[in-house]
Parts: sequence; structure tokens; C-alpha cells
Amino acid sequence: MVDHVESMPEEDRHNSRRLRLQTLIRLRWLAVGGQALTVFIVAFWLKFPLPLIASILLIVALASVNFYLMIRYPPTHRIAPQAAFALLGFDLLQLCALLFITGGLANPFAALVCVPVIISFASQPIRYSMVLIVIAMICITILAVSPFPLPWFGGVEINVHTVMQFGVWCSIASTMAFAAFYAYRVSMEASQLADALAATELVLQREKHLSQLDGLAAAAAHELGTPLATISVVAKEMERELKDDDRFREDVQLLRSQSERCRDILRRLATLSAEGEAHLRRLPLSSMMEEIVAPHREFGIKLELIEKSARKGEPVTDRNAGIMYGLGNLIENAVDYAREKVTVTVEYDQRRVRITVEDDGEGYSPDILTRIGEPYVTKRQREDRAGGLGLGLFIAKTLLERSGASLSFENRAPESAGARVRVEWPRMLVDAHSTK
Repeated sequence: MVDHVESMPEEDRHNSRRLRLQTLIRLRWLAVGGQALTVFIVAFWLKFPLPLIASILLIVALASVNFYLMIRYPPTHRIAPQAAFALLGFDLLQLCALLFITGGLANPFAALVCVPVIISFASQPIRYSMVLIVIAMICITILAVSPFPLPWFGGVEINVHTVMQFGVWCSIASTMAFAAFYAYRVSMEASQLADALAATELVLQREKHLSQLDGLAAAAAHELGTPLATISVVAKEMERELKDDDRFREDVQLLRSQSERCRDILRRLATLSAEGEAHLRRLPLSSMMEEIVAPHREFGIKLELIEKSARKGEPVTDRNAGIMYGLGNLIENAVDYAREKVTVTVEYDQRRVRITVEDDGEGYSPDILTRIGEPYVTKRQREDRAGGLGLGLFIAKTLLERSGASLSFENRAPESAGARVRVEWPRMLVDAHSTK
């Protein structure tokens, strides 16, 4: 599941967050109201001459399409990228037509051309948004040569110099491009973060599910115990009655032996829950670290676990799936990039618990070091190993921070080559004895 989320195409991420039609309808009603109010003020209050009929027809066209969408689709309807592109394109062309007959780029509301483009870049796949911004650029170029004058006092005509027209064109074009790029980046990062957090929740649920299997096994053993005991009793009776019958003797003996085997299996399953209640739910910090480190010792890299503090008085921790997965991921990442050795150092005092993971690889490159913790950061200096600082490290960092830990990533230089990760908790958050 994690690999699926990490490799999800960019367009699929946008499609998974399709724009809700009700949101677009409300924005368009706001545009209808704003355009109608502006035309009313200019025509009837300021009494500026303008093509009133054409302006009203354009506003009515936008309102009519919006009204049709409102009665045709339910409020919760989410529109496909193609439909959203068509609606935003219509909005763009309607606004540009209204601006064209009211002065073009001399109209102070010309900057509103950016709005449909920004909405598209914030919510739609990039290929549709790029087409829309090209259309918008063509439209503002046409607006620059509009033959219609800006509505103004009667008898007074405002002539905007060509250089000024070009400056306004550059201003709107640059604003549109910058705002669109910013909206796209923010939207893409938010989408990636949402997908990564969803993957984090799936990983945590899986770890919790595995830790709960012992309880389910005990429940199954309890429920199956009674019918299996009945089968065993009946098998014994049949064996006693049919022991002299060569036709059934072997079958009955097999039935009894298999029922006894099932009872042994269920007895072992039942002990899992008792053992978990007794000592698996809580364990000393040293035991937890041995359990986390053990699966990573068989990869040809020397893995050394150093305990700087005495075991007497060490913290006793609850079995936390998030902590165990997070630390295991950090150690796995260190093993992937180490040349020969990975060192895991555990130390604690009365106030804090610190775990440090160090490897002797090439360390983090400067550009990656500043971005560690973001999802989908997938490179480190060494290229001959699979994996890297991708979604897995983001999940580990998220799970550990949820447990109250603070993480720091750095290179070991100048003392030696390699990377270092420090994970530190206030002792009261991980010591079960201190929370009593």
C-alpha cells in the first residue's frame, strides 16, 4: 500500500480530490452578483456610457449556466477534470468578453482574469491548467487591443498609452503565472501530504492489528474448545465400540489423534494471550531495542547496540506499534546506506530517553538534509542501493513525533563519514512506571 501511494501518478492525486460542483456554483454566483452590481453602479449611479445590453446578456448567460447546473446536479456532485476545464474556460471567456466591451486592459477589473486560472491550478490536473493559462494569455493579449473605450464621464475619453497597455499586460501575465505556480505547488504538496498521512494510518493500523492477533487467537481457542472436546469424547466412544472392527478401527484412531492434535494447537494459541498479558504488553527499553534491532542483523552489515546507561532503573515501555515501526524504519534506512557498520546508542536519565542511529555511509546531501521529513523525498547521495528517504521515512518520523519524540537529522562529519539520527523523548512519555 505504501508503494502504491508513493508511485501514484500526479494526475490521479488531483482526480482523487475532484472539485465539488457546489463550491464552483457559489463562486460563480458571487461573480454574477459582483458583475451585475458593478454594471448597475457604472450605468445608473455614475451614469457612464457603456454597452449595457451586451453587458447584461453576458451576465445573464453566466447566471443561466449556473442555474442549470444548480438544478441539474446534486450539491455533493464532484465534477470530472474535463467538465471543470469546460466550466472554468467558459467563466474565463465570459469575463474577458465583458472586459473587452468595457475598455479591455484599461478596465481596473482586468486582473480578475487570473481567478479561473488560479482555481484550475489549485484543483485540476496540470495538463488542463496549462491549456487554460494559454487561453488566458491569448485573451489578455486581445484585451490589450480592445477598440471599446473605458466607461467614463460623458465627453471625456481616456486614452491609455501603448507603453502603459504593455505594462498592464505584463503585470497581469506575471501575476497570473506566479499565482498559478504558487497555487499548484501548495495544492500538490497538500495532496502528497494527505496521501502520505493516509499511508501512515494504514501502516499503524496494520501494526496494531498484528499486535492484537494474540487476543483473537485466544478467543478462537476458547470458542472452539467446547465443540472440539465433544468431538474428542465421541471419538473415544467410537474407538471403544469399534476397536474389534477392522473396517473402522484405523479411521477412528486417526479421528481421535487429529482431535488431540487440534486441542494441542488451541492450547498453544490460548497461551499467547496469557503471555501477552503477562510480559509482552510492557517490556524494558533494552528488550524493546533488541526486538527492533534483531530483524536487521542478517544483511551483511555489522549492527552494534550500545547501552550507555545502566540497566538498573531503565524505563519500562508499553508496546507501542508506532514507536517500534518508526525506529525499525530508521535502522533499516541506516543499514541500506551503511558501508560496514551501523551503531544504535541508547541512553537515558531521569528526564529524557535518547536513541541515536548512526551509519558509516556517505551521509545526507545538503539539499536532502534541509527537506528530510517531507513525503516523497527519495534521494540520498548513494545511488547503488534501493529505497531511500521516501515515504517510509516520512511515516517513521510522523509516528515517532506522535509518540512525543523530537527528531534531528545530521551528518557525522567532520569526525567521521556517515549520517546520524537522534530520537529523544521526555522520559515520562515512554516510561510506564512514571505515568502511574
